[in-house]
Amino acid sequence: METLTTRRLNRATLARQMLLAREKSDVVAAVERLCGMQAQEPRHPFTGLWTRLEDFRREDLHRALHERSVVRATMMRATLHLVSAADHARFRPVLAPSLAAALRGRGELTAGLDLDALLPVARAVLAEGPRDFTELRALLQPHFPDVNERALGYAVRMSLPLVMVPTEDRWAFPPAAKFALPEALPGAPSETSPGAPSGAGAGQVEEPGEPGGPEGPAGELVLRYLAAFGPATAADAQTWTGLKGLRAVLDGLRPRLAVFRDEKGRELFDLPGAPRPDEDTPAPARFLPDFDSLVLAHADRTRLMAEEYRGRVTTKNLRVRAVFLWDGTVRGTWQAEVKRKAAVLRLTPFEPLPGEAFAELTAEGEALLRFLEPDAAAFEVRTEGA
Repeated sequence: METLTTRRLNRATLARQMLLAREKSDVVAAVERLCGMQAQEPRHPFTGLWTRLEDFRREDLHRALHERSVVRATMMRATLHLVSAADHARFRPVLAPSLAAALRGRGELTAGLDLDALLPVARAVLAEGPRDFTELRALLQPHFPDVNERALGYAVRMSLPLVMVPTEDRWAFPPAAKFALPEALPGAPSETSPGAPSGAGAGQVEEPGEPGGPEGPAGELVLRYLAAFGPATAADAQTWTGLKGLRAVLDGLRPRLAVFRDEKGRELFDLPGAPRPDEDTPAPARFLPDFDSLVLAHADRTRLMAEEYRGRVTTKNLRVRAVFLWDGTVRGTWQAEVKRKAAVLRLTPFEPLPGEAFAELTAEGEALLRFLEPDAAAFEVRTEGA
């Protein structure tokens, strides 16, 4: 069995993430290839697509969101993601066990909660129109006065496949965005139309159950994960999805997969024809936004960053900082700000950078600032710390 070095794993994953070179792609195809993009805040996926796609414009993602070919919804690890509408309908039910587990993990908050009673009321309220969660909780509270109002909102979010409603805001969503059931949005397919989703994908209660076998949607999700982040272990796949029991799914898929070892002797699964470039393949300077899925996609993240830096990227309150890559690995964090029409990108390296690294990062950083702050009059990249 072939052993893949950590650096070879790095280049393989960067190739799939479109981080060895910007690529031509439409937004929907790119989001599907990336198997979704974490979207805790509205701006992050815009930055993530800019750093991966050739000639990406903010309007491209705006249009896809308003056409509803791409949606922002609760998905992997019970967090907000940008996914294609097709993937949302296909994979949200597969993720039901992890969403149910997230709800069970809030036991003190959800004391007295009766999902069977709550969800029909929530569906009826949402059928009348989109609501932000402040509005939704206020409308649900009179029906369930003895239940914590935040528990009501969280239970609805974990149990129904809600999508966020885009607006004309700069990054497509306001701070308090409204949520809706997919079929309640204008232009959504009717229940009898050929492309209409059914079951949990159409607003029904998602049964937690098991993730399912290798031939169903669970197996498809694992294959899509490997295409986006492989080669990977079963623990990596479980970390990214939030699901348990994926080793059995991978074992069922084994005849269709290529199998390797890493330098620690662990078994890695991959798609036979997926790219695995040589470890000396050049990797350009790149900027990843806060919560980028690549930073969260593996249990062992040493293919992307040294273990001693992990705590400087993921904070104690579970914030995942924006990072920059040099020679394919995380070398520090970044922040952008605008004051008096001057846009500044502040780099905080984890260790001193060579001169050629700073030159590349400066050029890439200035281009990023022009994308993020097109109305600024001046652009500057500064290095701090280290």
